[in-house]
Amino acid sequence: MMAGILLAAGVFTGVMQGSGMLKAMAQAAVGFVPPAMAGHIPVALGLMSMPLSMLFDPDSFYFGVLQVIAEVAGQLGVPAVHVGQAALLGQMTTGFPVSPLTPATFLVVGLCGIDLADHQKFTFPLLFGASIVMTIACVVLGIFSL
Repeated sequence: MMAGILLAAGVFTGVMQGSGMLKAMAQAAVGFVPPAMAGHIPVALGLMSMPLSMLFDPDSFYFGVLQVIAEVAGQLGVPAVHVGQAALLGQMTTGFPVSPLTPATFLVVGLCGIDLADHQKFTFPLLFGASIVMTIACVVLGIFSL
């Protein structure tokens, strides 16, 4: 099953890049980002990627949403590696343990014998706080610039 997902993701990525859809979506989105704010894209994504894990499963986020955000940032002169690093801060480190779109979350709450809603109410603020701290640390260490 994993091989099928990886092959489908490769096809999806190839179609988005080869057909020009990725560039067209990014060009449409670039108009909404003031040029002076372009350098803040990694910081904003670092702060928003954890809550976005509640809306997007990892495959949709990384193979769909993140490609467009990275292309927008690239067109505005922000390195794509910074966008990728920012996405990892919340999506796969602090976001997946509370995301209802990740099977591991259901495994955890099932093994612990607790309700998913109770788990999310208790854990979300702590994990979001950790995501904020990691983003601030990236700014302080010079990984992301303001």
